[in-house]
Amino acid sequence: MRPATQAVHVGRPPHEPDQPLNTPITMASTYVAGGDLEYGRYANPTWDAFEQALGTLEGGRCLAFSSGLAAVATILDLVGQGQKVVAPRHSYTGTVMQLNDLELRERVAPVLVDMTDLDAVVAACDDASLVWLESPSNPAMEVVDVEAITKAAHAAGAYVVVDNTFATPVLQRPLEWGVDLVVHSATKYLSGHSDVLMGAVVTRDEELLRVLKGRRDLLGAIPGTFEAWLALRGLRTLHLRVEKAQANAQELVRRLGERTDLTEVRYPGFGGMVSIVLPTGDHADLVQHSTRLWVYATSLGGVESTLERRRRWQAEAPTIPDGLLRLSVGIEDVEDLWDDLSQALDVAGR
Repeated sequence: MRPATQAVHVGRPPHEPDQPLNTPITMASTYVAGGDLEYGRYANPTWDAFEQALGTLEGGRCLAFSSGLAAVATILDLVGQGQKVVAPRHSYTGTVMQLNDLELRERVAPVLVDMTDLDAVVAACDDASLVWLESPSNPAMEVVDVEAITKAAHAAGAYVVVDNTFATPVLQRPLEWGVDLVVHSATKYLSGHSDVLMGAVVTRDEELLRVLKGRRDLLGAIPGTFEAWLALRGLRTLHLRVEKAQANAQELVRRLGERTDLTEVRYPGFGGMVSIVLPTGDHADLVQHSTRLWVYATSLGGVESTLERRRRWQAEAPTIPDGLLRLSVGIEDVEDLWDDLSQALDVAGR
């Protein structure tokens, strides 16, 4: 099956008389002993359905987590004491904050690099235990050569993780490039309706899957059943939402490129995420407070369009421009999105 069909059909009950069309919500903390489930911290049929669907879309096997950061933490927990982790200097602040915390406790030795400088990345891979990638990066929208970096990392004996939250498996499948682990904040595009906190990890490595599941079982970083059901329902329309958001983003980028009051427009060429750079942080603040349709919010990947000046967060990289606004383009009518954004930009330019 092709991805659009997989998104709709995988993880459903069998097509048999009296079977429900949708996977039911199994609200159970305890199961009758003697089978495969045993206890609510170990497994749940509703999680299983979501994991089947996302695993199939990414081309591997999936584990669901309570949040994207829970998934990140579980992966980083596998890094040995004092070992080196190579990560992008521009990446999700939650990931960077976890690395900083682990460094302060002398658990790991992070090295943050410019992932667009392939030579620098290859050099940094030496003696690394783990190489963490984002493509596109958050919020710089940098695209990196995942396949080349993966080969270099593997040659150095390191595992490779790609945060695929922005691109989703509709637009890229990093496991096909040899990546060991794919991580998602399922809160974002996968669930797609700004009503779920959840994360996921996908791999083709059965041993990694076994170890990660063991850590999830032990730490209890499990999703709620209702959250898993909502995320699966959202996943059914992922391909449609990504297609519409991407079309909107590409048109907005075309129009934004014609304006003279922007310092820069950053778009990787695909997906629904765009960053624009205004002359100052004050200009960017004025824009995010002047929109009526676009929502000033820190999350992304929902059906509604949101925007945020990222340097308002202390943990954001200092190399991110103070006037950078990250735009998560939704599925509204593009003319309404443009009318609102352009009037806000006009307000900031007065």
